[in-house]
Amino acid sequence: MGSRSSVTVRAPAKINLQLSVGAPAEDGYHDLATVFQAVDLYDEVTATPAPGGQFTVEVTGTDAARVPDDGSNLAVRAARALLHAVGPETAPRLGVHLHVRKRIPVAGGMAGGSADAAAALLACDTLWGLDLDRAQLSEVASRIGSDVPFSLLGGTAVGMGRGERLTPALSRTGWHWVLLVADGELSTPAVYGELDRLRAGRVLVEPRVSEPLMQALRSGEASRLGRTLHNDLQPAAVSLRPELDMLLEHVEAVSPAGVLVSGSGPTVAVLAEDEPHAGELAVALADAPGVSRVLRASGPVPGCRVVDPGVRSVGR
Repeated sequence: MGSRSSVTVRAPAKINLQLSVGAPAEDGYHDLATVFQAVDLYDEVTATPAPGGQFTVEVTGTDAARVPDDGSNLAVRAARALLHAVGPETAPRLGVHLHVRKRIPVAGGMAGGSADAAAALLACDTLWGLDLDRAQLSEVASRIGSDVPFSLLGGTAVGMGRGERLTPALSRTGWHWVLLVADGELSTPAVYGELDRLRAGRVLVEPRVSEPLMQALRSGEASRLGRTLHNDLQPAAVSLRPELDMLLEHVEAVSPAGVLVSGSGPTVAVLAEDEPHAGELAVALADAPGVSRVLRASGPVPGCRVVDPGVRSVGR
């Protein structure tokens, strides 16, 4: 196996255009039917060799202080999972230091932690010269978190099961979004728990992908897609953070093509008709209540990509 002095990988954020949630199983997880879209808001992970099989991480960038810098960090967990997957005979020789540069909102419902995990998988695979294919990396990714396989794949895709069973979806390009990063954060397990509480006693049908939404993606019409956006977790996020309801009302008043809470929230994704409209919405929503940042993004974009492969060192 060859190796490199360092490898930098860029990983995109995601928006769930649809997130339909089934009843909880015995293990506490829920079956999902979701439609992911990767957007051009990125975290970067740089992997460099570490001696003695050490695994360390530093985090810089936006809200870096809110991200763990120990073994609980998803990027570190991904690197360890990759090493475990290639076999214990390799483990004594390999370690890594990961530098995570954050731009994706932390605990904001846009899979920032999953993006970091996916980026770490690809970075370590390249650094260590393992040469796993995307299917093998995706198998490891599915053991780390439900959104991690999509962070590798990118584009627009249907996710089933826990979201890890992916099928690329046909979609026009050039969807434009304004992302309202709400103050604070929401715990994904807490939001799912609140959803279960709100739906207690109801008979729940098996989640299915919305055909009108899929047709809207193929049409390229933003207003049509906006009418089909849906997130079962949105009522739970609003229940835990009532101020989100006021924010959603504020957004509706400026006539977006569509709006929804992204994933488990609290980031609110606002769909624009086109790029100029996105600029107008960003200005109109700059003083929206309870918002710490206003970002613009477009999609779909590819999943994780190596942006700096470093210099190859002499093979072991």
